[in-house]
Amino acid sequence: MSAMTSLAGPGRALRRVLAALAMVFVSVAALAQAPATADPIRLRVVGGLADVSQYTRFEEPFWRNRLAELTGGKVTAEIAPFDRAGFRAQQMLQLMRLGVVPFGTALLAVVATDEPEFATADLTGLNPDMASLRQTIELFRPRLRERLLADYSVELLAVYTYPAQVIWCNRAFSGLSDMAGRRVRVSSVGQAEFFAALGATPVVIPFAEIVGAIRSGVVACAVTGTLSGMAIGLQQVTTHISPIALNWGVSVFGANVAAWEAVPEADRAIIRAGLADLEAAIWEGAERETGDGIACATGQPSCQGAVRGHLTLVPAAPSDEARRRALLTDTVLPAWVSRCGSDCVESWNHYMAPTLGLTARE
Repeated sequence: MSAMTSLAGPGRALRRVLAALAMVFVSVAALAQAPATADPIRLRVVGGLADVSQYTRFEEPFWRNRLAELTGGKVTAEIAPFDRAGFRAQQMLQLMRLGVVPFGTALLAVVATDEPEFATADLTGLNPDMASLRQTIELFRPRLRERLLADYSVELLAVYTYPAQVIWCNRAFSGLSDMAGRRVRVSSVGQAEFFAALGATPVVIPFAEIVGAIRSGVVACAVTGTLSGMAIGLQQVTTHISPIALNWGVSVFGANVAAWEAVPEADRAIIRAGLADLEAAIWEGAERETGDGIACATGQPSCQGAVRGHLTLVPAAPSDEARRRALLTDTVLPAWVSRCGSDCVESWNHYMAPTLGLTARE
């Protein structure tokens, strides 16, 4: 009996060990089949200009808050405006191509210094109103997507616009013809060519330095956005403002292809849909703020802002519209073609000319 007992003991012990191991294997299998709790994907985003509403009211809230809501917390982002991110705006597309900026915003008028074709849809004088701008952007969007992907490995995700850029002056003027002899702040080559053709002296000055330049007499007039001009206090150093839209400040938002494809496909679809809504909101805001900027600068009751100016509104005359069109046809477009070359002529005539009725020629 003792021998049988001694043999039975080890058998029971072995069965207990095997049972315990079986429980371990079941637990491991269950863990393997359970969905993993992955850390959230965190995107690094470079947005638009700091302190203007496109960034503060639209871009920043979308990336800091809305993105996490849309993805159920699976994707979050940190964002900084491009003029405070430590990068030169002219280099944004190259930085995106290298992946240094995985997700970024490029102002087309700035990058067009090196790549003139990117100025196509916002040539100075091309879009006198928001309806015109919407049309030209939709005409050119396929070409933008193609160029960004082929030459910069950037996936186009959205196209934004700032409010209309108009003329502010520190003494009276009656229209475009009165720009002759004045020094005018501009922000692009196209604007410089436009004002030079009017007999003015264009001076390139950074946005943040406009008020000081007018106050010190470096320039007598400035071209900049309606509401953004109010934001920097331009109404304190000027007396007259024109509602004619010379440019809008179009920018593209895109992603380095490798960074974009690293995001799960389902999340990419959610981000695309969210960005489509963001783009629409930015455009609606730009149109609203164009009018509100004029209303606030001139002290109208319809002004929605806390700050109002007392500028005189210079109504656009029929002669101004004729002059704008002539300058676009005879000066701006030919000068752009000379910088851009035959490929741009072909692109313009394919995407733009059939609808706009304006043919580019070398």
